[in-house]
Amino acid sequence: MAGFGIGVVAASMGVAGGELLIPTIVLLFGADIKTAGSLSLLVSLPTMLVAFARYSRDGSFAVLGANLRFTMVMAAGSIAGALLGGLLLGVFSDAVLIPVLAVILLVSAIKLARQTDPE
Repeated sequence: MAGFGIGVVAASMGVAGGELLIPTIVLLFGADIKTAGSLSLLVSLPTMLVAFARYSRDGSFAVLGANLRFTMVMAAGSIAGALLGGLLLGVFSDAVLIPVLAVILLVSAIKLARQTDPE
């Protein structure tokens, strides 16, 4: 049920669902934060592929052409960040990672709550 709900939300918002997956895996299934992060990556891949196919069919990626430089810089940064994060995986304890994730999710929630609908 959790996977279905996360898949619906993730695909409709155009995200991989990690912001929902990690807390779900930790809270519902009792996994530690590092295991949850690894599982989130694995579960996100098929979610992203399905969403990518849907977005490709309806022309939602047309915006990428107008923002190609931004897209390329963000992609390069994400790849570099993922490489560094993988190297740092064993450096930080759960006691550090959990509060950091909580703050990121809280700040994201506040910013989204304050955002007005552009339409």
